[in-house]
Order: sequence, then C-alpha cells, then structure tokens
Amino acid sequence: MKNREQQHTPFSTLPLRHRAVAALALALAASATAEADVTNPADTSLVRDLDEMIVVSQPKEQYRMRQQPVSSSMFSGRQVEALGASDLRELSAFVPNFTMPVYGSRYTSSMYVRGIGSRVSSPAVGIYVDGVPLMSKSAFNHHFYNLLRVDVLRGPQATLYGLNSEGGLVRLYTRDPMAYQGTDLKVGVGSHLRRNAEVAHYHKVNSQWAYSVEGFYDGHNGFYKNPTTGERADRSNEAGGRLKLVWQPSERWDVRYVADYQYVRQNAFPYGLLDDAGHTAPPNTNRQSNYRRNLLTTSLSVGFKANAFDLTSTTSYQYVKDYMLMDIDYLPADFLRMEERQFQNAMTQEIALKSRRPVADRWRWTLGAFAGFTWLKTGSLVHFDPGMDTFLGNTVQGAMYNAMVSSMAGRFMANGMTADAATAMAKATIERAGGVSVSADMRDVPGSYHTPTYNLGVFHESNIVVTPRLTATVGLRYDWSKVAISYDTHAAMQMLVSVMGREMGATISSALRDERHNQWGKLLPKVGLTYRLDEEGSNVYAVVSKGYRAGGYNIQMFSDIMQVELEANSSQRGDYDVPHTKADYDRIAHSIAYKPETSWNYEVGAHANLFGGSVQADLSAFFMRIRNQQLSVMASRYGFGRTMTNAGKSNSCGVEVALRGSALADRLAWTASYGYTRAVFKEYKDSVSAAGAVAVTDYEGRRVPFVPEHTVAASANYTLPVASPWLHGVTVGADVSGQGKTYWDEANTKSQRFYAVVGAHLAFDMGRVEVDLWGRNLTNNRHQVFAVNSGATGSNLWFAQRANPIQVGVDLKWKL
Repeated sequence: MKNREQQHTPFSTLPLRHRAVAALALALAASATAEADVTNPADTSLVRDLDEMIVVSQPKEQYRMRQQPVSSSMFSGRQVEALGASDLRELSAFVPNFTMPVYGSRYTSSMYVRGIGSRVSSPAVGIYVDGVPLMSKSAFNHHFYNLLRVDVLRGPQATLYGLNSEGGLVRLYTRDPMAYQGTDLKVGVGSHLRRNAEVAHYHKVNSQWAYSVEGFYDGHNGFYKNPTTGERADRSNEAGGRLKLVWQPSERWDVRYVADYQYVRQNAFPYGLLDDAGHTAPPNTNRQSNYRRNLLTTSLSVGFKANAFDLTSTTSYQYVKDYMLMDIDYLPADFLRMEERQFQNAMTQEIALKSRRPVADRWRWTLGAFAGFTWLKTGSLVHFDPGMDTFLGNTVQGAMYNAMVSSMAGRFMANGMTADAATAMAKATIERAGGVSVSADMRDVPGSYHTPTYNLGVFHESNIVVTPRLTATVGLRYDWSKVAISYDTHAAMQMLVSVMGREMGATISSALRDERHNQWGKLLPKVGLTYRLDEEGSNVYAVVSKGYRAGGYNIQMFSDIMQVELEANSSQRGDYDVPHTKADYDRIAHSIAYKPETSWNYEVGAHANLFGGSVQADLSAFFMRIRNQQLSVMASRYGFGRTMTNAGKSNSCGVEVALRGSALADRLAWTASYGYTRAVFKEYKDSVSAAGAVAVTDYEGRRVPFVPEHTVAASANYTLPVASPWLHGVTVGADVSGQGKTYWDEANTKSQRFYAVVGAHLAFDMGRVEVDLWGRNLTNNRHQVFAVNSGATGSNLWFAQRANPIQVGVDLKWKL
C-alpha cells in the first residue's frame, strides 16, 4: 500500500481510525486548533498545534497561527469530515463568535463575525481556497470535500488580505497529491434520503509530477413539504469535480494548476409564516422558489524559493452563472415573484514575497501586490401578479378618495361648518355621485444591470524581534477600489379610474437609464505585540487593526423606486411617461449607493499550553468601533425589496475562550469553547412607513440584528482499541453546539432565544474500511435559523425558516 499521509508522519504508527479520532474530537469545538500527538507511548499528554502537524503553504505569514497576534480556529480535513460539515454553514457552529446560518439557498452567503456582517452586497468575511480569493459572494456557500485544512481568522485581516475581510478570513486547503497518494471512495445515506458519494484519486508520477482527480455528489429530498404545491420546499442536489496538477522541477520551484467546478440545483427559501407566539408554519407558497448555480474556479500558482526570500504568484479566473426564482410574498397568493440571473467573470493576480530567514536575526518581512477585476451582469424580472394589482389599486383609490374628501370638506368649512360635519357631508356627496374606484394593472418590471468592480492593493508587514521574548508586528496596506453601475429598467401601470360617475383610463410608464461610478482609497494599518511566556510556545498578545468593506450600488431596490414613481403620478389624466431630469438621476444614485464600512479592532489575548501540554487554552477579548455600518433592510416605502443602507455607527465587544485536551492515554479527547458578542447601534436613524405615514425611528442602543450574543460548543470522544483481525477500534463521541439570543430586526421586536443542538457518532475502524454511524440534532430542536418581515401583501407579516429536524445516517469509506 502506498504512503497515504506523508504529512502526518507522527501518526504513522497508529491505525487510521485512531489517528482520525484525535482529530475528530478537536474539531467538534469552535476553536479546535490542536491534535493529540501520540508518537511516544510513554507520553500520553503531549498536545501539539494542528498547523504544526498539517503543513500548508503560507505565502504571507511568517509564523504559525498560535504564534501570531490573532484569534483563530483551525480544523483538519478529517475533523471537518467527522463533524459531517459539508459546507461552511455547518462548520461555523463550532467557531466562537462566528455564524453562517443554514437558510435560504446556496445563493445566500450571510456571515457574521464579532457583530459584523450582511445578507446582501459586500461580504464582511473573505474566503480563500488554495490561496485564491473567491470574488463572488454567490460562490462563498460551496460544497466541502477532500479538504486538508480549514483556518478561520477572526478580526480584521485587511492588511494582508484587503477589502471585505473586515470581520475575518476563512482559508480552505485541499489535499496535495505530492504528499497524499491512493484512491478513496465514500458513500453515505441518511434520513430524508440524504445521499452522498465521493471518489478521489491521487497519484505521484515521479519526484517532479503529481496530479489528483476528484468528484462528488450530494443531495437530499428535503425536510419540509409545501402543502400548496405538494413539493418538498428544500430539496437539493449538487455535484462537481476538481483537477489538480503539480509540477516541482526542482527544490526551488513549485507550480500548481487547479480547476474546480460545482453545480447546484435546489428548491429554495423555505420560509413559513411566523406567529406572535414564535411558532413557524410549514413553507406554503403557490410557486416553488428555486436556485441553480454553475461555479468554475481555475488558478495557476507559481512559487519560487530564492536564497533570501520566497516568491509566490497566484493567478485566477472565476466564472459564475446562476438563476434564482423567488416567490417574494412567501404565501399561497399571487402578489410578487422575482427572477434573477447573474453572469460573472472575474480575474485576480497576486504577487507576494516574504523573507526566508530573519534579517540581522531580528526582522522578518512580507510585501506584495494584488489586482482584481470583476465583470458582473445581472438581469432581473419582477412580476406583479393580480394580488399586487388589487393592493395597488386600493392604495391609489384610498389616496384619491381621501384627497377629494379633504378638498371638499375644506370648502364646506369655509362656509361655517364644523370639521366633522364637513367631512361627513363630503363623503356623502361623493358616494351619491358614484364614489371612487380604481383598478390597476402593474406590468412586469425588467432590469439589466452591469456592475463592474476593480481593486488594487499593495501591502507590507514586518515582524521585529524587540527582545528574545517580545515580537512586534507592523503592517500597512493601501487598497483602492472602484465600482460602477450601468442600468436599464422600465415599468408601466395601466389604470382604470371611476370618479363620481366619470370613467377614464391611463397608462403611466417610466424608464430609467443611467451610468454612475464611485471609487475609494483606504490605508489599512495593523500594529501588534506578542510576548512569549515559555519555551512551550505560550504567549500573550495585543493588536490594533483597521478593517474595510467596500461600498457599492444596491440593485435590489429598483422595483421599489419604479413603484414609487408610478404611484406618485397615478393622478395623471391620460397616458403619461414620467420624465427624469439630472436632479432625478442624482437622487436615484444617492438612494442606491452605499458607502464603504470601516472599523477599528482593539484586541488582547493569549495562547497557552497548560499542564505539560495536556491542555491548550486560547483566550481573547476585543472591542470594535464600526462606522458607516452596512445593513440589509426592507425598502421603507413598500417593504418588498431589500436595500443596503449605512447605519451610522455601532460598537461591538466580546470575549472568546477555547479549551482542548486529552486524557486516559489519549483515548479520551475533549474540547470546549465559548464566545460572547455585544453589538449595539450607537447612531442609526431610519425612516419607517406605517399606516400611510413615514416616521423617523431611532435605533440607538438596540442590538445589531443577526448577531448571536452567545456561541457555545463542546465535545467528548472516547476510542477503545480492539484486538481483532477485522476490527481495530471503536469510537463513541458526542458534541453540542448552541447560540443565541439573536435578534431578527433593527427594532429588536423579533428574536430567537438561545438554543443548543446535540450530535453523536459511533465509528468502527476495520482497516481499509471505515463505518460511521451518526446522528444530528438528536433532540429534534425546532428553532429558527432565520426570520424576515415582509409587507408585500399590504400587511406586515413575519416569516421564518426552521432548523432541519433530527437526522441519522451511515457513511462507508474505502481506501484502495
């Protein structure tokens, strides 16, 4: 049998399952950053850093993660697999102060770290896969398979990684065919016909060439049935493949090419009506929402090791093509639905250099440059169905009737009548003359939007040894970004009006075409100090860093803009095309644009190895000041479109604690972690429409929505060796993760209280074959993972998505 895990040589004397157990236990907590090292049988308490045992190329960082002034969590590929995490949403439950809810669709990539995040537009967390930054937010929520390692860094990482890493950074690394060879097969089945299959072949041709070919399929029949359509509201199927080529002509050169394709098709947005008691009904729409996505990422990475420095060049091309259909009213009624298609091409180029050894035994440096170009075309079509036509007709009718009553009553009062008597006489007069009635036919609203973005950055970071124990980290980046929009959209509303016996018809139309752009330049500094406490690597640190999230244009609110225009001109007699002046387009540009978000992060922490290394502890405390905070809110006029707004100011503070260790001759591995975040608005006022009037609401002191206050995770796993020719060991384990309280709106009127989810597994190691029996959400907790309010039907209703119910299943793996 070929050498399967050259990078795991400390574990090579143990059976495969025993090695996986040590990794599994550590992954079940949010900050699992260490694995048990059992190379020496006499030392049963030695714990070593995960990033020390699974080596990956780091073209920018000079030190291992726990030697840097940063709060982080690390997971091996085996840990991710043991958790049953097929994407970042499922893994996020085990990272403190980090959440990526499992809701909506693969289109949705909402991540919140330490009180920073958003549902639409610019992300707050960056994602790198094998050194390549994902440029499309629609690509963030992709499928995991055959991972080598995952790093989650919390706090701004903008100095080395630029814009949109304000809240943190996720780095994914896939297996290296130069270090791992052989063929792996995996199949699994679970409740609700959960099914998955993976196949991978890794081959090292010679000392210079290696390649890998991988593929996967994952699907399930869904958990919630739509009683109107009879379909499962959340059925999903996805598949993909990856090719990796590695060429190392000498010890100095390393060339890698990766092509990764994934396709997903799913029923989406399974939101059910949320009542005042907090109960969520099953999803119930007359049209099934769905989402389809084609995602292709290719990259070429070239590394060169000079005598004094390492140089890495990474070039990528990324392609996204998707389609989304959403029944916006979330009800079995014909009000609103939307189709959206995205077509994106993106290219990135990054060059990084870092010193190979300290200059004068004191100075390590990193410098580099980045360029990214994204061309995105979005086509949308908003359908206004009969229910919405009735609502709009009634709205216009009410406005016309009230205006006539007010005008007529004013004339009566001028002749000496009281206000009440005048109003009553005006109403009676109008009714005797035939009253007022309005019917409306709102046509579909198509739109075409081109939103190219450009980003350039240069960066430098120095690590200076001040004393034998004290190291200073100083970094600075200049980041420039430009975003443009070119839009073309139009709408029309046909009206039939009857006023006091006289009928008239009119078609009100409006067309919008314009081009705008904005650009910003930001300096992003970082200053940190790390003090080593002992020779085992324990240290304390302090860091101050600036984060940055790009501004842009929100295209989701154009249908709301068009609707406001048509209603405002509904009193026109005869056909009317709404004119637009430069001032009108300036106001539209002001409405759709949002500014960059910036933050300052002040953090202290410690990485400690306790009790001779049998326990590792990671602690951090942070305070963040966020300015021009970007929030996704409902469009204030009608409430059926999402818009991005800058919420003024907010502050976020909190702590993160993680413990992990092993006992009983390394048969028992345990982890525990806790995160606390208090994120509140310091300055945010918004206009809210209620009862036909617009009022200003002050949200100062309210909690930032979608941010859990507490995040908790813990696990325990015990491995029993078995002296049998066909069974080498049995592992039994359990884990728990929880979060809350989480508010769903800026006013803090709706929330999800704290909840916890329990999982367990029973694994059998039979050499080349492994069998895992698993269960998730074993208590069948029915908490809400997401909630949203909607005014699409004229009433302010709340909808929510419930968590997936209890699941059980079995996975079988073969090593060929």
